[in-house]
Amino acid sequence: MEVVSTETVPGEEIAASLGVVRGNTVRARNVGRDITQSIRNITGGELKAYSELLSDARDEALERMVEDAESMDADAIVNVRMESSAIANGGSEVIAYGTAVRLE
Repeated sequence: MEVVSTETVPGEEIAASLGVVRGNTVRARNVGRDITQSIRNITGGELKAYSELLSDARDEALERMVEDAESMDADAIVNVRMESSAIANGGSEVIAYGTAVRLE
């Protein structure tokens, strides 16, 4: 499955647009991470545990979006975008969305 952030797949012709597909996940921090990351926040530097948490969430959202497109028998997803937002105290949603298409 081709997944691109552009309007077309390079070297391919779009035969049909199948509609919007999406995948999302909501992740929460945990107490252990909060303690270690609070210390890191005081001393400065990357909050690696949070970076890893959000990276895993982005991967999961992308996987779910691809599954959604596969359920429509799509060949590719174009115009892929990702967003994140705070949902609750300590929780963050990551969503990936795009347009499922069939290629010539």
